[in-house]
Amino acid sequence: MIEAHGLTRRFGDVVAVERLSLRVPDGTILALLGPNGAGKTTTVRMLAGLIAPSAGEATVAGYDIHRDATAVRTQVGLVTDAPGLYEQMNARAYLDFFGRIYGISSAARAKRIAELLAFFDLETHTSERMAGFSKGMKQKVALARALLHDPTALFLDEPTSGLDPLAARAVRELVLGLKHSSRSIILCTHDLDEAERLADQVAIMRQGRMIACDAPAALRAHASPETMVRVELARPCPAALEALRGVEGVIEPALIAASATQIGYTAADPHIVNPQVIARLVTAGAEIVSLTCETRTLEDVYAAAMEPETAGATPAARK
Repeated sequence: MIEAHGLTRRFGDVVAVERLSLRVPDGTILALLGPNGAGKTTTVRMLAGLIAPSAGEATVAGYDIHRDATAVRTQVGLVTDAPGLYEQMNARAYLDFFGRIYGISSAARAKRIAELLAFFDLETHTSERMAGFSKGMKQKVALARALLHDPTALFLDEPTSGLDPLAARAVRELVLGLKHSSRSIILCTHDLDEAERLADQVAIMRQGRMIACDAPAALRAHASPETMVRVELARPCPAALEALRGVEGVIEPALIAASATQIGYTAADPHIVNPQVIARLVTAGAEIVSLTCETRTLEDVYAAAMEPETAGATPAARK
């Protein structure tokens, strides 16, 4: 469990994080979204016990970040935006070094390191200095280091940055697997698709404040409760538009982009409206090829939240 109340961090006169509250139960993922400078990394560093908050309280895996910062650090795995590797070492020696710091026994350390090197496809590079590694390979080593001691909580700052598509997919599957093994995970990412696929809750930060926090579907629904519906016909049907205007719940039906075979409308409850639409169109003689529904995306929600005039109106349910 990761829990924070009123967490604040000031650097001189600059307030990097202001009165932030969040709750990440075991077995869930919270994605932190926001532009550079929004306070995501500062939040993670406070929760990981790396820097002290200026105000507020937080516990990670049952340990208080004020009184038990050392214990917090033993319970978390952290991947920062910059891996910070000791690049003159090779990957195996580097992981062994951190394994010893965590107090893992020699036999368990060797087994765990072998498993991680195999998982991240680094087995053929174990004798090479990391200074010659690509950005993606360095990111893999940083992930291996974060997982080495089997942490209770994970803080991942852009974990798939620099990885090829297959490696990124493997990391996402790993993150989901870690969630299912009852870990609390905070994921900082600029990849909105990644946040949508992985996170149970999405929090949007702006200028140090959390301006929205809810499940992805709930954020989309709040941004626009209406669904855009597109109907494609096999051939033009002059009576189609008039038929749709007679269906209760169909909002602003119109031809799309001057096409005679594509009709668009919005509906607050497409589960009720769409079957009626199909029946009316068939009765009017229309031949339906497809009917597709489009809801607001997380990208739309994020873009709206970043607009100064609308940011204050975005839901800020802190759970």
